[in-house]
Amino acid sequence: QKENTALDNDTVGTYRQPAAYRVQREMQTEEHFQAYFERKLSSTLGGALQIPRENRQLQCSFSWGRFRKITLKMFPVLNWLFSYRFREWFLRDLHAGLSVGMFQIPQGLLGVWLTRLPLPNINGFLSAFCCSMTYVIFGTSHHISVGSFSILNVVVTNILKSLNFNQTLSSNGSLDNFSDPAFMKDYMEALTLTASITLLTGIIQLLLGCFCLGFITPYVPKTLIDAYLTAAALHVIVSQFTFIFDVMLDFYKGPLDIFYNLFHFFLALPKANATSILLFLLSMVAQRLNTSIMITYKHSPIAFPMELLLIITVTIISNRIHLHAESSSAVVSMIPQRFLPPTPLDLSNLSKIILHAFSLAIVSYFLLVFVGERYASLHNYNIASNQELIAVGLCNICSSFFKSFVVSCAISGTAIQEKTGGRTQLAAAIGASMMLVIALKLGHFFQMIPNGILAAIVVFNVLPFLEKFLDIPILWRRDKYHFVIWLVTFAAVLCLGLDVGLAVAMGFTFFIITIRSHRMKMVVLGQIPNMNIYRSLSVYRAAREIEGIKIFQCCSSISFANMNHFKTYLLHKMDVKAVPLDESEMRALISLNLSDTAVERKDLKCSCVCDPPLPPPRIPYTEKLVKRCHADSDSSSSSVNLVHWSKYGDKPSSRTLLVGAADAQRASPGFNTGCRTEKNEDEGRGACLSPGSAIDNSSVQLDRLEQPMYLPRPVHTIILDFSMVQFVDLIGSELLRQIIHMFHNIGVTVLIAGCHSSVIADFEKNDFFDSCVTKETFFLTLHDAVLAALDKHQKPDELEPTAEEFAEEPLAEQQKVEYLA
Repeated sequence: QKENTALDNDTVGTYRQPAAYRVQREMQTEEHFQAYFERKLSSTLGGALQIPRENRQLQCSFSWGRFRKITLKMFPVLNWLFSYRFREWFLRDLHAGLSVGMFQIPQGLLGVWLTRLPLPNINGFLSAFCCSMTYVIFGTSHHISVGSFSILNVVVTNILKSLNFNQTLSSNGSLDNFSDPAFMKDYMEALTLTASITLLTGIIQLLLGCFCLGFITPYVPKTLIDAYLTAAALHVIVSQFTFIFDVMLDFYKGPLDIFYNLFHFFLALPKANATSILLFLLSMVAQRLNTSIMITYKHSPIAFPMELLLIITVTIISNRIHLHAESSSAVVSMIPQRFLPPTPLDLSNLSKIILHAFSLAIVSYFLLVFVGERYASLHNYNIASNQELIAVGLCNICSSFFKSFVVSCAISGTAIQEKTGGRTQLAAAIGASMMLVIALKLGHFFQMIPNGILAAIVVFNVLPFLEKFLDIPILWRRDKYHFVIWLVTFAAVLCLGLDVGLAVAMGFTFFIITIRSHRMKMVVLGQIPNMNIYRSLSVYRAAREIEGIKIFQCCSSISFANMNHFKTYLLHKMDVKAVPLDESEMRALISLNLSDTAVERKDLKCSCVCDPPLPPPRIPYTEKLVKRCHADSDSSSSSVNLVHWSKYGDKPSSRTLLVGAADAQRASPGFNTGCRTEKNEDEGRGACLSPGSAIDNSSVQLDRLEQPMYLPRPVHTIILDFSMVQFVDLIGSELLRQIIHMFHNIGVTVLIAGCHSSVIADFEKNDFFDSCVTKETFFLTLHDAVLAALDKHQKPDELEPTAEEFAEEPLAEQQKVEYLA
C-alpha cells in the first residue's frame, strides 16, 4: 500500500508530456480526394437517385413502435402517467392541486371587475375545468396552470367597445337591470361575440399547430423570454391596482397604456379604501414571512401553503365579520345563475374580429410557451412547442362553448403550482376537480373574500419575474447583443402592449440575429514555427507570416449581405483597388470567352429557329486590380537592401540577396508602377518564414548585427481558409469567382482550403467552377494549400528532397528558432 501511495505521488508530481504524432501523406486536393476515395453523389448534388428495382412498388406496413411514438406525441399525458412515481409524487401533486384549486375559485369570481361583462358562475367554472383537463391531456408542460389572463380579458372588452357594444357594468360598480329586454339583448350579443372571438382564436391556434408553425419558438432567445415575462408581470401588477385601492377605473388600451392607467390611479388615490390597502399589505407580509417556512418531503423542499391558509382563513372571517372592503358578492349576486348554452358562431363581424383574434392567438400561445420554457429549464425537462400550440388551441375552443374569454397561462396559478411542489399535471387535474366541486356547492362562501387579499396573492407570485432586472448588468458585461434585445423587448412590451410589443420584439430579435450571423469577420493567419498549425497574427506572438503567401480565414458564412465587406477587406490587405474595365477590355473579354466556348465566329450563319437559343456568355470578371497609390510614396527610390541569411546545416559562409525597389515592381506584373506597397499591421510584425520552413525543420536567421530593413517579397499566393464557412449563396459564389479571376489576371493564385462538403455542393450547384477555378485549387487542409503554394513558387536551390512530406515532431525534439523582431 505504501508503494502504491508513493507511486501515485510520483505520478501526480511528474509532468506528462503531450502526445506526439507523425503523419506522412501526399498533398490532397478536392479533385484528387473525391476521385480516389469515391465520393457518393446524392440526388441533391446532381446525382441520380438510385431506387432498387424490387422496392419500386408502394408498400404499406404497420409498426407498433411507430404507432406508440405517434400516440405518445399526440397525447403527452401518457408519458408521465405510465411512469408516475406514486409514493414520491402523489402527496406533492395533492398539495399543489389543493392550493391551486382553492385559489382558482375566488379568482374566477374576480374576473367580473376587469372585464365588466359578467358571466354566470356555472359557465365560468365549467370553462375553467374543461380547459384545465384539456391541457392535462394534450399539454407537455408539467407546471402550467391554464386559466384566464386579465390583460387578454381587457383586450377582448376593448374589442367589444370598438364594435359599439354597450358596457354591462357601469363605472361605479353597479349592474343594470337584467330584466330589461333591451339590456338582455345587448348582454347576450356581447357574450356571443366574445365566444366567437374565443372560438376563432382557438381555430387559428389549432391550424397553426397542424401546420407545425410552432417551430419558430426554438429560435426565440431566452433573453427575449425573460424580458417579455418581466414586462407582462408589470402589466399584471398594474391591473391589480383596481383591487388594491378599491377604485374602479376605465382601463385605457393602446400605446403607453400602462403609464396612462398609473397616472389615473394616482389621481384616484384620495378615493382609495384604506381597509383594502391594509388587507393587501398584511397579506403581502404574511406571504413574505412564508418564505422562511419550508417543508421537506422526500428530501425535497416544499413551500408552506400560505395561499391556501389565507383563503380559508379570510373566507371564514369575512363570512362572520363585515370587513368594509369590496368583494365580488355584490356583483355575483345580481348575475343570472342559469347555464348559458353554446350558440352558433357570429359571422356578421368576422372581418372586424379576425385580426384581433389572430393577435390574441399569438399572444396567448407565446405567453404560455414562455412561462412553460421558464419552468421547464428550472426543472430540467423539455416542452414541445408545436404540441403546446395545439393544446392551447383546443383549450380556447372548449372555452368558447361556455361563452368565456380567451385562456392562456395563469401566471400566478402556475407559480403557486410550482412552488408548492407540483411535479406533473395531476396537480392541475386535482385542482380543477376540487375547484368545480367546491365552487358549485360552496361558491357563495368565497364571494365574501375581499379583493385586496386575492390581489396580494397575484402580485406576490408574479414578483419573482421582476428579478430578471438583475440580469441587465450581467448581459452588458457578457453579450451586448442580448443586452440590446432585452432592453428593446422590455420597452416595446411595456409601452406598446403584449401584442404589438411582441411583434416588435420578435422582428428586432430576428434582425439582430441576421446581422450577427452574417457579419463578416476576417483574420490574417500565420504559421506557428515547426508546426502545421496556423493562428491569428494579432493574437499569437509566435505566429509568423510565410513569405509570398497571405492566409485569410473567413469566420462566417458568405452571402450577398457580407460579400462586399469580404472583397473590401481582401483588397485592403493586399494593398490594391478594383477599377472597372473599359469598353475595349470588356469586348476583348467577351470575345475570349466566346472563343473558349467554341462558338463559331462567322459573318453569316443559318440555323433552325426551333433550336434552343445559346446561353449568354459568362463574363468572368468586370473589374481589374491596380496598385493602391499613397501620397507619401517615393517612386524614385532605388536603394538596395542587404539581407544576410543562412540555413541550418549550411556552411558558415554568408550569402547576400540584392533586393531593390525596381526588382520588387518587376516581380508584380499586374500592378501600376510608381506606387509602393503599404505596410500593414500584419506585415510589420517581423521577418517572415522562408518557403522551406513550411515543409521541413529548417528556418531562417537574420543577421542581428547589421539590422537591415526588411522588404517582403511580392505575394504570389492567397489562401482562403473556409473551414468555418457554413454556406455560400448564389451571389456570394459569383463575387468570389470574380475575385479569383481578378487576382489570377495579375499573377496571384487564390487557393481555398478546408471547405466542407456542403459548401463544395453549393459551388457545384451554383456553376462556380470553370477553366480557371477548378477543384485543383481546393485543398482538404490549410497546410496542404501552403505546401502546394510553396512547391509551385519555390526556387530550385531551395527545394528539399521530401518537399511533399511533412512530419510533425514533438516540440522538445525541434531546434529552437530565433527571429528578428
